[in-house]
Amino acid sequence: MAELSKKVEERSCTGEIENKNVSKPGSLHGYESLYQLLESSLKPEVFQEVSRLLLGLNCGKPLERLNLPVSATAISSKSDFDIQAYRFHTDEEHERKPRVVRVGLIQNSIAIPTTLPMPHQKNAIMEKILPMIDAAGASGVNILCLQEAWMMPFAFCTREKSWCQFAEPVDGGETTKFLQALALKYNMVIVSPILERDIDHGETIWNTAVIIGNQGNIMGKHRKNHIPRVGDFNESTYYMEGNTGHPVFETSFGKIAVNICYGRHHPLNWLAFGLNGAEIIFNPSATVGELSEPMWPIEARNAAIANSYFVGSINRVGIETFPNPFTSGDGKPQHSDFGHFYGSSYFSAPDASCTPSLSRYRDGLMISEMDLNLCRQVKDKWGFQMTARYEMYAEELSHYLKPDFKPHVITDPLLQKRA
Repeated sequence: MAELSKKVEERSCTGEIENKNVSKPGSLHGYESLYQLLESSLKPEVFQEVSRLLLGLNCGKPLERLNLPVSATAISSKSDFDIQAYRFHTDEEHERKPRVVRVGLIQNSIAIPTTLPMPHQKNAIMEKILPMIDAAGASGVNILCLQEAWMMPFAFCTREKSWCQFAEPVDGGETTKFLQALALKYNMVIVSPILERDIDHGETIWNTAVIIGNQGNIMGKHRKNHIPRVGDFNESTYYMEGNTGHPVFETSFGKIAVNICYGRHHPLNWLAFGLNGAEIIFNPSATVGELSEPMWPIEARNAAIANSYFVGSINRVGIETFPNPFTSGDGKPQHSDFGHFYGSSYFSAPDASCTPSLSRYRDGLMISEMDLNLCRQVKDKWGFQMTARYEMYAEELSHYLKPDFKPHVITDPLLQKRA
């Protein structure tokens, strides 16, 4: 990597690379992603090998780029958002027809300053993502997922309760109605992660993903299972762990589930969705570079491999500045922003292949065409579910939950003699 950095610096000095984006937070030597930097900096034959190691092979071949309609790319150019599309192949079967579905992920920054009235902020975000949804519709996307709490700034870091004003009920909520019309227009399932106000239960606040069917109907909802408590950043200031379990939603295009943000750090959370038959898991998130970026390319991809399903990982982009400074329990002085949300949304497949990531600092739409038959084919090949010892894990967990649990540790008797 030192040689690569030197090479990039030399090319920069000779004008071989475009540096107009160097000053943008999140750029890598002026590039939008690590993959783009490597592609521009390495010889083609070297980059091909690097790409194989970074992204894997899909059915033994490099992942194929997907051509999009001119109307979709025109929208992305006009609205200045990154758009990428890839196709995951699978082997032809004799007994089953292909089950091809197009899936989209949207990452976005907020639209106007957080000091402006909250209804204006929400409306501005809806106006901002509308072209991206239109581009997804023009591209034939069947299932689309937005980022965590997409309809508001990620204000949970502030611990100020006034941001609860963004919360809305699932049924009849402003953003739900907005997306219902688009789901019906484009025959598209839309996963909408929002801050939910539960009117029927004392106006409790939840971090919720609303699943809107392709006929504009509300199929159901899932509430975030795991709440981060890192330093004095504690999302239970606003909402607690969800009470919906691990539901899988059978849509017209496949079985989907939603593992919201912090849940990606919990392998058993991924497992439970798989046990319920999920074929595509969405991981709508909001996370910043210093906190989690080394984990970002690994956890969801590992879950796709271990559980034999596709995963779509989404992270918001940009820096969101708030009116009142706050601390983060890291010993640093109080600050007015949580850090840089590094985007980098991507898809992972059960065969260990994955797409490159979207931009680290621009809004973006990632599209993937996938054949869901690959899920069973990988299960047949590796047999992870067949060779797992669920009964052993269940017994161990049942012991662990008991108050008198003692770890099963065998100590070398010679250690005791020396003591």
